[in-house]
Amino acid sequence: MIKYSLTCKECDLTFESWFASSKEYEKLKRKNFLNCPDCNAYKIEKSLMAPSLINRKSELSNKKEIKRYNKIKKTISEYQKFIKNNFEYVGDNFAFEARSIHYNNKKKEKGIYGTASKQDIKELKEEGIDTQMIPWVEDKNN
Repeated sequence: MIKYSLTCKECDLTFESWFASSKEYEKLKRKNFLNCPDCNAYKIEKSLMAPSLINRKSELSNKKEIKRYNKIKKTISEYQKFIKNNFEYVGDNFAFEARSIHYNNKKKEKGIYGTASKQDIKELKEEGIDTQMIPWVEDKNN
């Protein structure tokens, strides 16, 4: 596999793409199968690209990214623990339960959480029912 930096000659967009080989790139270009993702033009040229080298700096960068990822994961886990302890889990019935609370003035001792599709959340918001999507990390330690 080879990665090329490509430039559209129509709109000057620069983007990257992977190819099986340099011959594969040439074949796709010759058959006009390469087009710009922005303006859909077929005037695509490859430009020089520096190879990615593994060095001490990249190792340090990866360690920083892993540390940052673990910090974010820990924060999400803390939110999840708070939600599990203070809200009632309604599973896949979230949209139904949210509407019941909103329209029937059905009071709950605790707030609710559960799962809903993006379409359900969009419809709830259109109906004036405030909902939030929260990232959920499945972890054996939760």
